[in-house]
Amino acid sequence: MTAVRIAAPGQLALVDEPVGPPGPGDAIVKIAYAGICGSDRELLEGGRPAGFVRYPVIPGHEWSGVVSEVGAGADPRLVGRKVVGEGFRNCEACAACRTGQTTLCEAAYDETGFTQPGAWNDYLRLPARLLHVLPDDADLRAAALLEPAACVAEACLLAALVPGERAAVVGSGTLGMLSAQLLRASSPRELVVVARHASREPLALRMGADRFVTPDEVSPGFDVVIEAAGTPGSAQLAVDIARRGGRVVLTGIPVDVADGVSAQKMVTQAVSVFNVFGAPSRAWVHTVRAFAAGLLDPVPLVTHELPLSEIREAFRVMASEPGVGKILLRP
Repeated sequence: MTAVRIAAPGQLALVDEPVGPPGPGDAIVKIAYAGICGSDRELLEGGRPAGFVRYPVIPGHEWSGVVSEVGAGADPRLVGRKVVGEGFRNCEACAACRTGQTTLCEAAYDETGFTQPGAWNDYLRLPARLLHVLPDDADLRAAALLEPAACVAEACLLAALVPGERAAVVGSGTLGMLSAQLLRASSPRELVVVARHASREPLALRMGADRFVTPDEVSPGFDVVIEAAGTPGSAQLAVDIARRGGRVVLTGIPVDVADGVSAQKMVTQAVSVFNVFGAPSRAWVHTVRAFAAGLLDPVPLVTHELPLSEIREAFRVMASEPGVGKILLRP
């Protein structure tokens, strides 16, 4: 098998990494496609916060594939099914897990592609309970983006958009565009994408937005705002453009740790602010249902496909080529 291993920051290599047989309750998935995320670049560059990575690591938390084998205690009917899977290896026993907050598990952080071997390999082993089965005719190329979609699905669930309300998305990257599609499915009266680069306007409209505006052009008054940029000032902008009593969900993590949101503005405007860390199980269910119903189509976000063996070229493209969107890797 050919896999990508990051032994330490800056140390990337192609290796043979057999996954071994499935243990009790496990499934082995033959990977069809795996995505590259900004957090994967953090792994390579050493920017991942302490406690949220364990080197050496096989990255890959965005993926799709087909179950090839299951271990004792796992449902044998999974074999041959197209699947995606949750990344967080939650304990299922703590208070957070029992209340459905599986990404906030009280056990030590443990996630596929960061502390556990990920999908930048021919095969992936994971607990079968984390799998979500896709329709038989599902496009596995599109399904590889269901992990980032699940993250913003949680944002949409927290925002609880009511049909007829006005919604805005701050950011026009992968998370912003997926947010727009999922919000569109809830029938907003108006859906606006707010971002700096006008070149993103055609894609924003294709993904469901009614209008595209820059931060200098946007006016306040939105019932729901999802912040999906993670850039300095984007969280404050999201609060600023919400109506009084509106709802804001933050998904991005700015590099500048000093970047914050005015507590005075939140209180005087009575804005409810939520935040998202990963995708809990309910968000995965929501995402897979929307995908199966044809309400979610991530394919327009894919701009490059490369063999896994060309991972260095993939990172180069990600860092330097203008207009790059989602890059998919093929084992």
